Amino acid sequence: TIKKEIADLQKNNVHLMIIGHLKDLPDITRKSLEDGIEKTKNNTGLKLVLALSYGGRREILDAVQKITEKAIDGKISPGDIDEKLFSQHLYTAGLPDPDLLIRTSGELRVSNFLLWQMAYTEMYIMDVYWPDFRRKELYEAIQVYQKRERRFGLVSEQLHPTPSEARTQHV
Repeated sequence: TIKKEIADLQKNNVHLMIIGHLKDLPDITRKSLEDGIEKTKNNTGLKLVLALSYGGRREILDAVQKITEKAIDGKISPGDIDEKLFSQHLYTAGLPDPDLLIRTSGELRVSNFLLWQMAYTEMYIMDVYWPDFRRKELYEAIQVYQKRERRFGLVSEQLHPTPSEARTQHV
């Protein structure tokens, strides 16, 4: 039950967070989750972020609406809107963007998940279905990830220029 899970989270100092629209969930589920969020809000250990009734497009639209309301109220001007301000209005505000997305079931799509946050996320796709995903698969994904070159939108040559390229970039 959710209550037992919340007790385990408290015992292990885990902070429960939900991204998505809780109001769309059944009342009993929503109230239990809200109780869990309240009970764990001061926990300082790991953050457990659950995406429930979540959609990346909806998250982006919600952020745009919040920013638009602030602009209409004169709290910000259009020139203030940049990536940082936009990110501050997402459900994941204050959380780092994911480094790795492990996509189970062999699907080659992001399925409307964290569309803004995944700009530079590395993806690992495996044919294993989520119910069969175990520690072995997690370790495999992490090992592959550790061998990747994180480029954050750059190309390898920009990260590792030759000595002559490095000199011309600093001139």
